[in-house]
Amino acid sequence: MSYITRRALSTLIPPKIASPNAIGAAKDAARMERVVNFYARLPRGPAPEPKPTGLLERYGERYFGKNPSAAPIFHVIAGLLALGYGMDYYFHLRHHKNHPH
Repeated sequence: MSYITRRALSTLIPPKIASPNAIGAAKDAARMERVVNFYARLPRGPAPEPKPTGLLERYGERYFGKNPSAAPIFHVIAGLLALGYGMDYYFHLRHHKNHPH
């Protein structure tokens, strides 16, 4: 068996737990106890659903999340109309006869 194969398989096989009478067993037992305690403290079950935090994340969650809708299309149309009206109004006033420019 090649070195690479042995190295890959060694991650799948748990380390041997030394008997209490073996030299250095306390060190190994303490290390295994820390590993067991670490895994015992991990949360169980499915991960909680992440909550959107920013403005764009909340907008995306609302309109593109579980129940997508066509509202963003209407929001874009309304935004373009408002922007166009504002530009028309501004440029009309720039060339108005009473405007001091």
